[in-house]
Amino acid sequence: MALRLDGGREVPTDKEGFLKDLSDWSPAVAEALAREVDVELTPEHWEVIELLREFYREFELSPAMRPLVKRVGQKLGPEKGRSIYLMKLFPPSPAKVASKIAGLPRPDNCL
Repeated sequence: MALRLDGGREVPTDKEGFLKDLSDWSPAVAEALAREVDVELTPEHWEVIELLREFYREFELSPAMRPLVKRVGQKLGPEKGRSIYLMKLFPPSPAKVASKIAGLPRPDNCL
């Protein structure tokens, strides 16, 4: 499978739409991935995406929901470190959807 970018370039994805090669990620790829899941990226989305990419660089894994909520709370403040906040940004499964848009692997224990 592949994700088609503006301009016709294709980026290989798995059957769930996650990038096969993490180095293919770019902000343009993130925008295309977001469109695939009906998410319009705002500055609030980008905060979480950058935080996820930082988390992945540090721990070499995509966080499940609990660690994601905790990390968002630590880095972006308690008002954003809540699952309801993340659900509004990345429905229906914030850890999975946000990781996909951030160009990261699927979190291990996300359905």
